Amino acid sequence: MFLRQIFRQHRLQPGSYQRAAYTGGYHTGKAGEQRGGHQSSGDDSKGDHLLSTTAVIFGGSLLTYLITEKIKKDATRIYAKEPASLVDQVRKLHDTRRTDLPEYTMDEIGKHNSASSGIWVTYGIGVYDITTFVPKHPGSDKVMLAAGGAIDPFWHIFQQHNTQEVLTLLETYRIGNLRPDEAIGTKDLHDPWSAEPKRHPILKAATAKPFNAEPPASVLVDSFLTPNEFFYVRNHLPVPEVDIKSYELELDNEKTGKAKTLRFGDLLRFPKHTVTATIMCGGNRRSEMMEIKPIKGLPWGASAVGNAEWSGARLRDVLLAAGVRDGEEEGHVQFEGLDTDPTSTPYGASIPLAKAMDPRGDVLLAYEMNGQPLNRDHGFPVRVIVPGVVGSRNVKWLGRIVVSRDESGSHWQQNDYKSFSPSTDWDTVDFKSAPAIQNMPITSAICVPANGETLAAATKDGFVTVKGYAWSGGGSEIIRVDLTADGGKTWIVANLDESEQGTGPGRHWSWTLWTAQIPVRPGQKGPIEIWSKAVDSNYNTQPETFSNIWNLRGVVGNAYSRVKVTLK
Repeated sequence: MFLRQIFRQHRLQPGSYQRAAYTGGYHTGKAGEQRGGHQSSGDDSKGDHLLSTTAVIFGGSLLTYLITEKIKKDATRIYAKEPASLVDQVRKLHDTRRTDLPEYTMDEIGKHNSASSGIWVTYGIGVYDITTFVPKHPGSDKVMLAAGGAIDPFWHIFQQHNTQEVLTLLETYRIGNLRPDEAIGTKDLHDPWSAEPKRHPILKAATAKPFNAEPPASVLVDSFLTPNEFFYVRNHLPVPEVDIKSYELELDNEKTGKAKTLRFGDLLRFPKHTVTATIMCGGNRRSEMMEIKPIKGLPWGASAVGNAEWSGARLRDVLLAAGVRDGEEEGHVQFEGLDTDPTSTPYGASIPLAKAMDPRGDVLLAYEMNGQPLNRDHGFPVRVIVPGVVGSRNVKWLGRIVVSRDESGSHWQQNDYKSFSPSTDWDTVDFKSAPAIQNMPITSAICVPANGETLAAATKDGFVTVKGYAWSGGGSEIIRVDLTADGGKTWIVANLDESEQGTGPGRHWSWTLWTAQIPVRPGQKGPIEIWSKAVDSNYNTQPETFSNIWNLRGVVGNAYSRVKVTLK
């Protein structure tokens, strides 16, 4: 095998490679770039966990360093008459019968579906023994769904695996070939992405499948309410097609054993409420955190956030009608979407029952966004809006609500969207040791000018105009935004231009848009760095740097916003 030759050439033992690969994670290249495993930009084709570790995800930087050239040579030799991208060439290796390896039937492979018997999977016509890899994978429980079978159907959905690094690493686990008469023809399988909605070209996609995208930051400060077409999109799975005529919302109360089903028309019979609220992805500004060191996750900029007017039935009213007692607080409300993975497992999350039942919590089962019916990317026909709470709990395409004593058992609730010490890595992390993110921390972001922008001479009155947004989760009000252009020696207080008055203390769900004038000397030229930090009604403020809040999932990133511009 050519891998053995490479190991000999570099004086490595296979075991030492695997340890290095696990340590190396999913990333290669300079900070801020993600190349394999979870989603990347193209962290996310490069996708996020999806970020769900909902399927087999492989990565490792050392392997790419050692064998990329060999892969290129082999692929070029085999497919010299058919030019293709390196990813396509590497993928074809998985469809190439290796004459140096034995053949196996699906019955033989199916017997290797546990740690005790060994964990085998097939991809294309290749057979792979991933027994040693699974314990190192943060989503090992999900990996086991493919044990003893083909991962091809999973990778139809989790297309972030179609990268050079992932496919290259997978080939190192190859132990054989699938017998020709048993090979699965994946080209004929249903394409789960064939019915994706059209999106506005202003959205910059971090991943196409699933679609995850954000608008340019400058667009955010143009309007207090973010236009529906410009609102960031965070999808974990294919967008479901829902017929509103047959739509049903299941409502189960595990505490009482009672269940009922609501149709869309039933929701319209509840009083309609409107809440203006900001929704922010837990990974917003992750790309800035990635500059410290690599992270598994979509490389979001500062625009994985939007502010909208949401209308629908109060969740509290629906739960009361379903028999939940007024004042009941112990327990959780679980939400399941109609978007599902290859095993028909839906996206899921939960919030405390106390939040759902709080008359001041303003949780909605929303069917309108900025006065229009929800579009497909934003949850048609019904989604949950949980003001002040991380976007991942605002479940779209709502199909089921469960009142339970327990949190959602979903991967996204239990093993994702949690933050840890900067010293915690993927070898030491214990997701059970941290609570799921609910309320988001205070943050601000400079949206204009853009980082790296070259500005003409300062405005005639001697100022550079800076615009941005500030927001604090949990209903806290933004009371001040401070900016500096001299490393914190002097500070300018921004004008708070637009904010929602809210309906009382602790119910300020919307962001605040702000403007500041940064003074510059007449004729000043060269680089300057502008920082912003916000302060809320609890006098919480942002940490100065990302270094001390770095975490392996790159969530709740709320350090000072910093942009470097050049005056010419």
